[in-house]
This record gives sequence, C-alpha cells and structure tokens, in this order.
Amino acid sequence: VCDTGDQQTTAAVFVKESAATIVETLKDVTSYEGEDAVFECRLSRETTQDAQWFLGDVPLQSNEMNEIRVQGTRHTLILRKVTLEDCGPISFKVGQHTSAA
Repeated sequence: VCDTGDQQTTAAVFVKESAATIVETLKDVTSYEGEDAVFECRLSRETTQDAQWFLGDVPLQSNEMNEIRVQGTRHTLILRKVTLEDCGPISFKVGQHTSAA
C-alpha cells in the first residue's frame, strides 16, 4: 500500500513454487516372494507438489500392503510381502517429471 494522504494505491505479490526435479532416479529391485521391495528416489528440493507412486497404471496409497514415506527430499515406497502378482513397472511422478523401474 502506498498512501499519500489524499491518494492511495495497492498491489500484491504472488510467489509461485518452482517445479522440483528428480535428481536420484528409481532403481530396479528383485525380491523373493514374501519379502519387502523398497524403492527410493530423491527430489531437487522439498515440495508441496503432489507426488504419486504407481504400480503399472494403478496409483498407490499407504495401507497395510504399501508404505509411502517422505523424509525431506527423499520419497520411499515399500511394497510389503510381495507376491508374483506385484511384478511390473513401478513409477514415481511429481509435476512433469517421472522415474520408473
């Protein structure tokens, strides 16, 4: 706000969050049936952008079978006690960026 007494003008500042990029990509994992499979990737910075894990085309959520962790810039997916039906592509997406294994 700028106020001269008889005149006043206002303006606003808007700050957009810059896009995070994937700096450490996913790596392929081989596990035995009944073991946990752990996937990790790291972003260029912490972000409030939506990040999503997928098994094939199916979005994953944290539940009794999958654990999703975010610790700073590190994003981790743990598939609990994998079965042969869990074989397939895993991907992680944030903004326009994707990593797959």
